[in-house]
Amino acid sequence: MIVLSGKEVANNKLDELEIKTQEFVKKYNRQPTLAVILVGDNPASQSYVASKKKACIKLGYGHKDYILDDKISQKELNNLVDELNNDKSVDGILVQMPLPNHLNEQEVIERIKSDKDVDGFHPINVGKLLIGLDCFVSCTPKGVMAILDYYNIETASKNVVIIGRSNIVGKPMASLLIQKGRDATVTIANSRTKNLKELTKTADILIAAIGRPLYVTADMVKEDCVVIDVGINRVEDNTKKRGYRVVGDVDYDNVSTKVKAITPVPGGVGLMTIAMLMENTLESAIKHEGMEN
Repeated sequence: MIVLSGKEVANNKLDELEIKTQEFVKKYNRQPTLAVILVGDNPASQSYVASKKKACIKLGYGHKDYILDDKISQKELNNLVDELNNDKSVDGILVQMPLPNHLNEQEVIERIKSDKDVDGFHPINVGKLLIGLDCFVSCTPKGVMAILDYYNIETASKNVVIIGRSNIVGKPMASLLIQKGRDATVTIANSRTKNLKELTKTADILIAAIGRPLYVTADMVKEDCVVIDVGINRVEDNTKKRGYRVVGDVDYDNVSTKVKAITPVPGGVGLMTIAMLMENTLESAIKHEGMEN
C-alpha cells in the first residue's frame, strides 16, 4: 500500500513556486499579491487565513488581509471587493467562506473579477473548466490532480467514483477528470445514491468528499483501488489535549490495509489546497503582466 503524501507533494510544489516567484520579482520588480477577506471570528476560518498568510510570506508574495466585523453589510463587503478588483497591485482575491448568514456568498463570488478569482469559484471559471478552456481551477480538485500526477496514477479508462457533488470539490473534480488527456469515466454519487456500496466497489479511483467522518468503510472499496480522501472533520476525542482529533471521510485504519494507495488525513489533500492557491496567484500575476505589456 502506498501512502499518497500531500505534504510531500505540497512541499515539492512550494519549492518550485519559490524559484518561479524569485524569477517573477526579478523580471517585473513587484511581488505576486493575494488579498484575503475574513468576515467574523470563525476559528477554523482564522486558521485557514493564517496558513495562507504564512505561505505568502514563505514564497515572497505580497499579502493584504482584511479582517471584518461579522455585522458588515452586503454593500460594504461588495464595495471592498470592487476596490480590490480595481487595485492593480492585487493579483488574487479570496473571500474566506463560510460567510455570516446575512451575507449572500454567491453574490460575493460573482462580484470578484474572474481574472482575480484564484479560488476558481466564479461562474466564468467554472464554465471554462467544464468545456476545457484555460481558467483558474478550484484549488482542492487541482490539488487532487497534482497528487495523482506526482505518483503517476493513471486516470485514462479508469472508473472514478466521486462521493460528493459540491461546487467546491465534486463538480469541478468531475470536470477535470473527463477532459481529453485525462479520459476517466466518472460517476458523481451523493448521500442519497441508491446502492452506494455496490457503486463504490466498481471504482478504480474513489474520491471521498462528502463531509462525513469515517463514512467510507473497508467493505465499500475493492482491493486495487486508489482512495483520495478530501474530508477534514473534527470528532470528539477526550484523549487529545484539544478534546478532538481530525479525521477524513474515509476509515483510514481499516481501508488502508485493503487498497493500493490512499491519502492520509491530516497530511493529505488539505495541504495541497493552499499550495494550489499559491500557484493560481502566481499564474494570475503572470497573466496580469502579460495584459499590461
